[in-house]
Amino acid sequence: QVQLVESGGGLVQAGGSLRLSCAASGRTASTYHMGWWRQAPGKEREFVAAITWTGGSTYYADSVKGRFTISRDNAKNTVYLQMNSLKPEDTAVYYCNQNPYRDDYWGQGTQVTVSS
Repeated sequence: QVQLVESGGGLVQAGGSLRLSCAASGRTASTYHMGWWRQAPGKEREFVAAITWTGGSTYYADSVKGRFTISRDNAKNTVYLQMNSLKPEDTAVYYCNQNPYRDDYWGQGTQVTVSS
């Protein structure tokens, strides 16, 4: 079993930056492919970015490509999401999970609010 704890969200103006962190517990957490998802009010949860367990490959939703960067530090069992040039439409609760996600791994998420 893996526990995932997201942090780093907050309120930022459009054009600003935030870095989210996802701390994973469990001996084998560093061997998982991981990803970030987000859910805006009244919308379905959507894929944002993913990274293989080695960190060698990354994948992004078209809406964030060129602005967001996913990375990981396996020694710290932590996955990051660097978000630059934030837009109001990036406002959502952001979640990390194994990729493909597991329903029993969703955490509380971290709120990101981008003001215009």
